[in-house]
Amino acid sequence: MECTRIGIVSDTHDNMPRIRDAVARLNKEGVDLVLHAGDFIAPFVIGTLKDLNAEMIGVFGNNDGDRMLLLTKCADYPHLSIHGTFARIQAGGKTLGLVHGSDRSLLNTMITSGEYDLVVYGHTHQAEVTTKGRTLVVNPGEVCGYLSGTSTIALVDVHRQTSEILVLP
Repeated sequence: MECTRIGIVSDTHDNMPRIRDAVARLNKEGVDLVLHAGDFIAPFVIGTLKDLNAEMIGVFGNNDGDRMLLLTKCADYPHLSIHGTFARIQAGGKTLGLVHGSDRSLLNTMITSGEYDLVVYGHTHQAEVTTKGRTLVVNPGEVCGYLSGTSTIALVDVHRQTSEILVLP
């Protein structure tokens, strides 16, 4: 997949106004791909995520309820997909790993394996950008803003291997 800019979200937790804000910002930024690191929660959030102007690839989080209905709702929109609890993605000539992050052993194995240019996770609700060897590691924080009081997303420049955290208004 040809890709330069990736938008990253996690832990939307049914906060529809914040999800709409995230979708609007990602569309404004002109991202080529959106990664959702899980905890969509209810299937009705797909009705808002469908407004993304880019392909979205997601994974399930530990709080996602009706997983079958989430998959069914995504099937109505060809640019939205959920890949179970793990996704390995080729984009922009890079290898990306996507998990929710509730399985810390899996997350740490992915980060230290040297197999990924980018590892994306959520779960902690705390935004963080680090590098381990050649691997850029990004947690976008939480779209919902429930735990931190701040709604955040991340943008990644695939070719520069850089990321920034954006606070939503």
